[in-house]
Amino acid sequence: MMGNETSPRNRNRYVILDRMDTDVAIFTFVFGLRIVVPLFILRFPLPAILASLVIDAADQTIFQNWTDIDLDKLNYQGYDKALDIFYLTVAYISTFRNWRHAFAIAVAAFLWYYRLVGVALFELTEWRSLLILFPNTFEYFFIFMALVRIRWDATRLSKKQVLLAAGAIWVFIKLPQEYWIHIAQLDTTDFLKEDVFGVAATDSWGTALTNRPAVSLLILAIVAAAGYGLVWLWRRLPPGDHRLTFDADKVPPFQQPRDLGVRAWRDGLFEKIVLLVLICLIFVQALPDTDVTISRVTVVVGAIVAANAFVSQLLGDGRFFGGRGRTWATAAGAFAGTLAVNSAIWLVIRFLLPTRDGGSNFAYSAFFLLLISLIVSLFDRYRPVAPRFDDPPADLPTPPVTAPS
Repeated sequence: MMGNETSPRNRNRYVILDRMDTDVAIFTFVFGLRIVVPLFILRFPLPAILASLVIDAADQTIFQNWTDIDLDKLNYQGYDKALDIFYLTVAYISTFRNWRHAFAIAVAAFLWYYRLVGVALFELTEWRSLLILFPNTFEYFFIFMALVRIRWDATRLSKKQVLLAAGAIWVFIKLPQEYWIHIAQLDTTDFLKEDVFGVAATDSWGTALTNRPAVSLLILAIVAAAGYGLVWLWRRLPPGDHRLTFDADKVPPFQQPRDLGVRAWRDGLFEKIVLLVLICLIFVQALPDTDVTISRVTVVVGAIVAANAFVSQLLGDGRFFGGRGRTWATAAGAFAGTLAVNSAIWLVIRFLLPTRDGGSNFAYSAFFLLLISLIVSLFDRYRPVAPRFDDPPADLPTPPVTAPS
């Protein structure tokens, strides 16, 4: 009996199980980072979105080098695109919370929905050229505005400057990048190793850097020149309007009043439905072994979002037209309340529109309920009741500008 327990077959079985447990742990950790880190964009826009970019760029390498996960079976491209959309959704909602440049918000909204429609069409058609026709200009435009806001009052930007920034990002940064990734389908790491340093893609970076030392020195010189150029540019920028800060809540001189989720039940309803339907369509395409139709996603998600708005109003003061809904004291309370309402709505929809899966997709349903509830709660909490304005109202004092440190 004991000899059987330590047989090669059993030892191999234990090794496989340990490997599977390790793979699950690594995947869960990376997936958790891609969900949790973007939430910090609301408060710390620049560092959080840069961290999200780094995690997005690194996760495939982590899976390939540290796990035995079959990325094709995982549908990595769909998974990656869906999680990109998630952190960009949080970034878009953070413009409601933090920005006060009305025109910049409008430009960001256009760039965001333009990209979102393009990704949804790509997931449905798998036509890669759509991704260059609908480039992700929103992401770098958001980073540009976040860079401005860490030191300056962004409302000093004219409409022309905002449009020039968005146009330059679109033409000179995103179009080449989208072509490189989605049309040429080139991997930057492989390209650098094979075509620049002349080694195999599987060789280490140490081998690559020492294979062509002249190229390594040239790249180091370019990096140094770029760093010097950034320092030169920084010193010639206009004087700062406030101390450098990455905390959106410490950016003077004025913070747009936030409504904390109290609003008329119809306020922003159409936009919420469009936003959630597009996001859920993208996520559905990313999940393996799903055959949910576009019409079903549209009907179910639209019904949940609309019913949530109505029920939230009902739980408030009972006035359905022009009244205000429930106030949540905290973001966590808003999410918990929205999730509870949506869960009840989903049970009703499940009863009215039964499926043939016999409950086998319960995990997927739970995931989508969490996703919808999180986005709806953030959207309702931070979407302004009144239109944005570019200058502080006259009745609110403007704190004195802090001298640069």
